[in-house]
Formats: sequence, structure tokens, C-alpha cells
Amino acid sequence: MTTLSPESPQAPERATVPVDHDALLAFLTEVFAGRGLPRGRAAAAARALSHGDLTGMDSHGVANLAGLYLPLLDEGRADPRAEPRVVADLGAAVLLDARRALGLWAASEAMDLAARRAGHHGVGLVSVRGATHLGCAGYHALRAVDHGMIGVVASNCGRQRIARPPGGAAALLGTNPLSAAAPAGAHPPFLLDMSTTAAPTGRVRQAAREGRALPEGVLCDDHGTPVTDPSAFDAGSAHLMWLGGEAGRFKGFGLGLLVEVLSAVVSGAGRGPAPEALAGDGGPSGRDDDIGFLMLAIAPDALREGAETDAEELFGVVTACPPVDSGDPVRYPGWHEHRTARERRARGVPLAAGLYADLVEVAERAGIPAPAIAGEGR
Repeated sequence: MTTLSPESPQAPERATVPVDHDALLAFLTEVFAGRGLPRGRAAAAARALSHGDLTGMDSHGVANLAGLYLPLLDEGRADPRAEPRVVADLGAAVLLDARRALGLWAASEAMDLAARRAGHHGVGLVSVRGATHLGCAGYHALRAVDHGMIGVVASNCGRQRIARPPGGAAALLGTNPLSAAAPAGAHPPFLLDMSTTAAPTGRVRQAAREGRALPEGVLCDDHGTPVTDPSAFDAGSAHLMWLGGEAGRFKGFGLGLLVEVLSAVVSGAGRGPAPEALAGDGGPSGRDDDIGFLMLAIAPDALREGAETDAEELFGVVTACPPVDSGDPVRYPGWHEHRTARERRARGVPLAAGLYADLVEVAERAGIPAPAIAGEGR
């Protein structure tokens, strides 16, 4: 298989480059191992990071390798060999101090622990403080499904403040993602994965990179006027709106506060709404250090028999709902992501040509092969 840069004269011109999934995982594993992560952790981090590209959430995939995760390691804000410490253990509930471990790995470990405890107690809750960015919250929620459990993930943004409360002049909260996943019998797992703001910052920046306008309802200026230019966010002339738009903004804001309580108040992690936030000028402030997670696993059949059968019927009824448009059948959160992941494992993960060129540069600096293009040179 070849590993040509899309900028190379020998490489075919294309908007996207289909990268072999296994090769992408191997590449990411080598990059993280080269930054000091033990190989098992490096492989776990690679799987978590590539989940975004595999399922179509490109803004949360390898686009963040050079801009987010490598700087965390290079600046010492994440410790590649940190050993999370148990602070409290009540059996069904555990408090962990991640001690700045890379969140891509630490969050998976926390959910696996929650699922093991749920196997004994019917429910397992792992609260984490001292963490770093976890990537796609949905990836970690799906870890519970691998154990036959329902998974819930809540993560704040540590002390990073991006979004203002409705009517407020200072930013107090991050995008505060919330995710839930559940087995669906013979159907693809249910997976809800969302920011509590109208969009995550990664999606805004992706639109800016691609030169695309945003729909109204994602950004607004200081007077509440909608802004569709995504570059206005990093320029400081627009800020994120809450999930639910203008009419339903208190729903998104309320969910954002709920995530802050579940992830930071329970664990003792850094909080967005801290006294120093009140001195903000309305723009983003603070850094996403000392992030808090809540990992919850629930054994659906712990209290009664038949939950698995009921779940399969539930999601079967949803997909059998008569559609308004016969060409657009009814589906549920997670269905499309499951199908996309299956297709991309088989045919390759499409990466923007410019992003693939960036990965080639990372590979050259690290002295390792770039991820192979799917189907070439076999």
C-alpha cells in the first residue's frame, strides 16, 4: 500500500483520501507511543481518536491530533504515564484522580471499570477528576454496550469557559458534552452523543477550514444577532449559542449545567462557573485542564428479565415507523453511525486531502510510515 502525500505529483488529485482503517490505527498508535504512552494505552487512544472519522464525526477525529492531543503531551499538560489513583471506593461508586492521564485512554478505562462494577451491583458509577480531553464522548459510552450495559457519559471542559448563560455577559461553561448508549438487540446500538451548546467548537472550526457558512442558530454576536461566518468565533466577534436555539436556549443551558454538576461537582474537578469567571470580558477564558468525567454503566437486566427483548422490540418499532418520505426511512441516533463505521472499515476512512498531508508531516517528523491509502498497492 502506498503512503503518498496528496500534494505529491505522483498522488491522484482528490478532495479526500481513503485511508485504510487498520493502517490509521497503527499510525496513531506509533505517534502516541512516540510521545511516551505505553503501547497498550497508545492503541486505546488511537481507537478513541479515530472513532470520530470512522463514524462520520470528522470534527472530533484525527483533525485534533496535531492541534489538541500532541500539544497536550508536548506541553506537559497531559502525562503519558500517569497512573490514575482511587480516591474513594464504595463498590458501586468509585472516585478516581486521573492525574493528567491522556483522556482518550483514561475515559475508556473509567467506563470499563464502571461496567465491571455494574456487573456486580447492577450499576457502576466512576467519577473522574484531574483528567484531560476525552475525544468523542460517544465512543466511551459505547464501551458499556460492549459489556452488555447501558452507558452514560458526562464531561465538562475543566476550567475552560466558552459559552455564556442566557442573558449573561461573561462566558461560564464549556460545550459540556453528554452521551448515552444502549444495546438494541439485533439492531445497531442506540447512541446519543451531543454537545449541550448548539454545536461543538470542533464543528465550527471545521466549517471555517472548509470555507462553509454555518446555519443560523449556532453563533450569535453580543446583541444576539445570528452569525453564519464560522471564522467569527475565533476572531472573538461571535460566541456559541445553546442547544435549542433562541426559543429553547434554557434547555441547552440547563443540560450544560447538569453536566457541570455530574462531572465536576461530584468529582471535585475544575469548574467553569468559578468565581474568577465573573471577571471575564465575554470571550473564551481559562484552559481545559482538570476536566471532570462521569462514567455510568447500568445492567439493563439486573432488576428483571426481558430487558434485552424489550429493547430490540423498541428500536424495531422505531425503524418500522411509516416514513413521510418513502426514500427517507425513520432511523434513531446511532443507526447511521454504525452503518458508516462498517462501510469505512471495509472501504477506507475518508480524510480531507489537507488533513492527510498534515498526517504525512507528523509521520515524517516522527520517522514512521504515514497511514496507507486504502486499496492502493495491494
